Amino acid sequence: MWRRGIKVRDLSNKNIVSKDERVAAGMYCLNGTVAGVDNQNTADAVQPLYELTQDQWWFHHYNGCDEFPPDEGDFLELPANGQFTVELAVNRAFTTLSYNGAGINVFGDGEAHPEFYLPRTECIYQPNIHTQNQSMAAGTAFAISYNSDMADVTPENLVVFTVLQNTPWKRVATYKVPNLPACPSGGCICAWGWVPNGCGTPNMYMQGFRCKVTGNTGSAAVATAKPPVWCEGRPSSCVSGAKQMIYWHQLDGNNIEVSGYDSAGSPKSPAYSTKLGWQPGAQTDIFSTASTASESSGALSVFDILRKAIHYICILYFFPIVMY
Repeated sequence: MWRRGIKVRDLSNKNIVSKDERVAAGMYCLNGTVAGVDNQNTADAVQPLYELTQDQWWFHHYNGCDEFPPDEGDFLELPANGQFTVELAVNRAFTTLSYNGAGINVFGDGEAHPEFYLPRTECIYQPNIHTQNQSMAAGTAFAISYNSDMADVTPENLVVFTVLQNTPWKRVATYKVPNLPACPSGGCICAWGWVPNGCGTPNMYMQGFRCKVTGNTGSAAVATAKPPVWCEGRPSSCVSGAKQMIYWHQLDGNNIEVSGYDSAGSPKSPAYSTKLGWQPGAQTDIFSTASTASESSGALSVFDILRKAIHYICILYFFPIVMY
């Protein structure tokens, strides 16, 4: 269909991904997943991850998104003790990164949706933000790994450092940054994550970025991340300190399982929220002084070795091209 002179696909069943508001800004497969093509109408990064093997869902490998890194020198900048703003959209066409921003609006599908401000209990399907209203939006997060090569990133060294409650909702979203230390000279690897709470398939989202910490950076290294656990209403049961991103409803590699119902009477669904021990905003309890921030944490685990093997195998089958 056509909208405001912009050729776009039918987005009624499309989903949300995070795009930094500044040009390029370190996002993998920003231009799509076709070599040499800058696709301003791409939705490659927004496809949900559900019942995939770990080598498929990890950094959105199943459709090649991780094989298209950002341009050399392009980074998502994270100001230590500051904040950064991104756009959450169902398609690049509805961000400032396409068509000179002609398709942007309040929400990430290019519309204003005044009806969303009225009391509502039915699920919102366009845009497909898997919620009934803002107060029920599950929450999203960014995580960071102090490694410059994605092949060295593991669940244990990819640490959630900021959480934004009641998102995804509007297109523009601002995340707070704790006192992160500087990245290695080649930058860090970051990821945006979201696990919807109802209103559709219980999938998850994971999108990669090349990132770097700017400003007056900290000196304490980020600690090794532990899997989160369900602890709604029982704060003493929450995992304290550095936590992994949420990996669930996949064929393997899951780090959390839940059953039963939450305090609202709905089936439990893990989320970047207090239900799993994350307070809104910058995560200030993620630091350790055991090692410097520019070093990988510890010896290679079995997962590290497998990830490296998978990476090298993939190079044989995929031409490494610049991703968005």
